[in-house]
Amino acid sequence: MAIERTFSMIKPDATKRNLTGAITKMLEDAGLRVVASKRVHMSQREAEAFYAVHKERPFFGELTEFMASGPTVVQVLEGENAIAKNREVMGATNPVDADEGTIRKAFAQSIGENSVHGSDAPETAKEEIAFWFAEKDIVG
Repeated sequence: MAIERTFSMIKPDATKRNLTGAITKMLEDAGLRVVASKRVHMSQREAEAFYAVHKERPFFGELTEFMASGPTVVQVLEGENAIAKNREVMGATNPVDADEGTIRKAFAQSIGENSVHGSDAPETAKEEIAFWFAEKDIVG
């Protein structure tokens, strides 16, 4: 199996409820290692740039407003098949559909306030990591 890196974000709904440690523990318990982490309060402009891929979608404004509403924790995770593993641990976007034992089943409040974000592909992971971290900030 390949060791890879992925991007993970703990969203404002979760940081507001002081769930950063609990969510990070679930990721680490699944075999992922945090190799970079910082707490940020993104601006509306940063939220729009980060989620630019969704610009034409009807939920774009609501999404970016929510993401700029409070602090987030951005992280780089490393491990065997980290992208797939992170998505598995996060669970389905809609917490109603998420499996027991996943982050979204345990902590998401709604489909919009679903506590976490994670990269969906190697290319996306690379772009999302570079958006928030310089290479020197990532230490294994």
